[in-house]
Amino acid sequence: MKDLRRYLVLKYIQYLVLSSSNAISTFLGLLGSLYTIIILQSAKVSSKSTVVLISSLAKADILVSVSIVSEMVVWTFEVSISSTAFTSALLQNLLTANAHVSCLLLSCVAVEAYLITFFPTDSRHLRTVKNARLTSRIIWILVTAECALFQTDVLLKASSTSAPTRSPCVLLFHFSSTAAALLRSLSYFLGILLRIANVYIYYKIFFSMSNRSTLKTK
Repeated sequence: MKDLRRYLVLKYIQYLVLSSSNAISTFLGLLGSLYTIIILQSAKVSSKSTVVLISSLAKADILVSVSIVSEMVVWTFEVSISSTAFTSALLQNLLTANAHVSCLLLSCVAVEAYLITFFPTDSRHLRTVKNARLTSRIIWILVTAECALFQTDVLLKASSTSAPTRSPCVLLFHFSSTAAALLRSLSYFLGILLRIANVYIYYKIFFSMSNRSTLKTK
């Protein structure tokens, strides 16, 4: 569990502390995820709700790996791409999906830590493996739908340039473009709220643990 805690700290720094990912944090995050996936295969690791969330968090980095490998293949072998805009948007959406899934899963871990600290008995029926799997599945579905909308927006944008002004494709593009813009704004503000919520949760947990330690020493 100590290794899993270190992994969570690494992921919190990567997604909720740093304003944007860099090469070093991405590389360390990929190594940490690979190590975590290997650890979770061990029979010594018990199946708990937190472990389910961490497992889903580690698997989210597969999207980063796919994006990086794809870019390396294109750059190394000079593969010609028929639609550069579509492909670059697809690779960017993989990174977006990874970041959003990771932030939401980390926030779920923080909420669970809060429940364990302050409501250990009352929240036991909520902190189940089944609920953790359901939560992970819902997060993946929502983020997949989000990135599908972003990708559709790029596709319609390319199609609308050669279409008549009043064609259904252009009208659909305007709707998709507006929806994508609103969703990007919502994702941005949600990201800020998640950062604030995570800081508040761990602030409460830290001082709660400090007060308990002080009372024990007295």
